[in-house]
Amino acid sequence: MKFTRIAVDNLSKARASVLSTDHGNIETPIFMPVGTRATVKTIRQEDLIDPIKAQIILGNTYHLYLRPGLEVLQGAGGLHKFMNWNGPILTDSGGYQVYSLSSTRKIKEEGVRFQSHIDGSKHMISPEDAMDIQRTIGADIIMAFDECTPWPCDFKYAKKSMEMTHRWLKRCCDRFDQTDSLYGYEQNLFPIVQGSTYPELRKQSAEFIAEQGRVGNAIGGLSVGEPAEEMYKMTELVCNILPEDKPRYLMGVGTPINILENIALGIDMFDCVMPTRNARHGLLFTWDGIINIRNKKWANDFTPIDANSESPLSQNHTKAYLYHLNKEQEMLGASIASIHNLTFYLELVREARKHIIEGDFYQWKNKMVAQLGTKL
Repeated sequence: MKFTRIAVDNLSKARASVLSTDHGNIETPIFMPVGTRATVKTIRQEDLIDPIKAQIILGNTYHLYLRPGLEVLQGAGGLHKFMNWNGPILTDSGGYQVYSLSSTRKIKEEGVRFQSHIDGSKHMISPEDAMDIQRTIGADIIMAFDECTPWPCDFKYAKKSMEMTHRWLKRCCDRFDQTDSLYGYEQNLFPIVQGSTYPELRKQSAEFIAEQGRVGNAIGGLSVGEPAEEMYKMTELVCNILPEDKPRYLMGVGTPINILENIALGIDMFDCVMPTRNARHGLLFTWDGIINIRNKKWANDFTPIDANSESPLSQNHTKAYLYHLNKEQEMLGASIASIHNLTFYLELVREARKHIIEGDFYQWKNKMVAQLGTKL
């Protein structure tokens, strides 16, 4: 994997770069649609290519491990072939599920014991297992096994958790270095910075992660309920420590405004279920602001969903039609809204990249932050 910086903004730490993988180049800053169970919900792979123009997508290690299972994925030749997606894929390590499935798991030094949400069966994933599972899934970028602490979280627990995450990282690195990529292309390991919202811990974790010398680095444990200003403060601190010549991935973020503010702090990669999850509940992100398409005010609005979008889908379907589909609970409504929201997210990061290269990102960002949060 190769990371090439193209431009840096004059008034912020935003940068435009190219991340090269064996499955293709990724122009950053980039947003990555979340394909939890080998699918981005309600969206065909053809739509991910156009109109969405996704350059990389995510798979979820926990869910794919349980179903369809590693035997099926290996038999298919890896996740790329199984789901017919030829671009890069990133898999999370399952650490977030450790966080979210708190009632059915136990965390120990050896790893995590948990019950399947599907059938109650018992499983154990260690740092070594997480590497082997992700090797088998076949992602281009695989994440180290970590614990994502909740917010709020007391200092003592956050410190203990971070230190275990660091020990787990050492085991991940050892296992990763002792094993080979499975399907004829290179796989790459990203460590994850933790430490909750404690500057002392974030600094310590970022320094430890940077010392590992991996090809890219991630920031986890944010966007879990803390105020946005706390997120930005921790991100800025960590970005000042992580190496400038490697990609920085902020996990699970976020709103369009979150993305722009974190790009300004030096983040290159983002993912979040928000654009698709919100779409299924009738919430649309547009260049003019946020639309709740279930609001009766749109019932007779025959203007495009977003006239400023590059996507014909967003220009050719009206708000009234999408209101109708939602009212009738038609699956097409969720599909159109999901495609629209992801298209908007990808347009947003492409536009950010353009302004970084042109040298006026910071001014453009401030204008867009004021605009994108407007409720229409």
